[in-house]
Amino acid sequence: MKQSQPNSLATIGTALGLGLSLALSACGGGSGGGGGLTGSLNGAGASFPASIYQRWFQDLASEGINVNYQSVGSGAGVRQFVAGTIDFGASDAPMKDKDIAKVERGVIQVPMTAGAIAVAYNLPGCDLKLSQEQVVGVFLGKIKNYKDLGCADKPITIVHRSDGSGTTYNFTNSLAAFSDEWKNGPGAAKSVAWPTGVGAKGNEGIAATLKQTPGGIGYVETAYVQGELQAAAVQNKTGEMLKPTNETASAALGSIDIGPDLVGSDPNPAAGYPIVTFTWILLYKSGNGDKTALLQKVFEHTLSAKAQSLAPELGYVSLPPEVVTRAKEAVASIGNAFAPVERSGT
Repeated sequence: MKQSQPNSLATIGTALGLGLSLALSACGGGSGGGGGLTGSLNGAGASFPASIYQRWFQDLASEGINVNYQSVGSGAGVRQFVAGTIDFGASDAPMKDKDIAKVERGVIQVPMTAGAIAVAYNLPGCDLKLSQEQVVGVFLGKIKNYKDLGCADKPITIVHRSDGSGTTYNFTNSLAAFSDEWKNGPGAAKSVAWPTGVGAKGNEGIAATLKQTPGGIGYVETAYVQGELQAAAVQNKTGEMLKPTNETASAALGSIDIGPDLVGSDPNPAAGYPIVTFTWILLYKSGNGDKTALLQKVFEHTLSAKAQSLAPELGYVSLPPEVVTRAKEAVASIGNAFAPVERSGT
């Protein structure tokens, strides 16, 4: 039954400090494709896609759909999803098998948007171009000054994530693909033992710290490269020096096979800008109860042509059409009945 709701838009929460809380409500009986479907959902996870999720969920307010999304990082989002305290999760890295095995309701991982991870820096007048070896050298702490990279004499300060992060997972996977020294050293994970630098929480935290740190270098989703921050050009596998743009990221993503479970990736694609990633919404395969239709409506909207077309202006990359088709099929497959789910071990 449709519940009575306020007759005006409620408050839109803004990203404050380390999290993003988006709470939207609107009058019932929205005129969208849901035929007046209204209700509330709670989600949490990746900060990488938080800006576009905020926009998408805001657009649903006029239809009486209230989405509260907390930008707490992929690691925390997965933990809350496994614990069953949220309606959906979000992660920049696919869930591990051991975590999937803890979810009796089953897991469906849906690619929702994509982007490039920029090597962002704060040094006006420097047009930084980095080979893959140099990127690794910087983050290992072996290259300590911009003068060794063709820029002014300025010490380098590394800024890295302090929280468990899908952005870190994807960035360090690329570093491991670039270099055996990184692969056999810090390695690739949501959290690693950084050889040098200072920590900050979330993409928001890294961007804010870099802006306050002349000479700082870090890694953020490209939407956060603003103001005094610049994105370095990075050499790809074929030797091209490319900055992260919609075109260069699209070229890379188009070469990636996402596989049957929609979680495929490539840490060093042959084409385009080499540090790119999909990011996933985590849904329960069963046990969604009366929220099933609402979940489907929300994510049918985010996968619509209109919603995906917003990606470039917000610093993201629209999903390839074939990925959208498969993602919509995955959303449509979620159920409302509770039943233990057999797993193939993928």
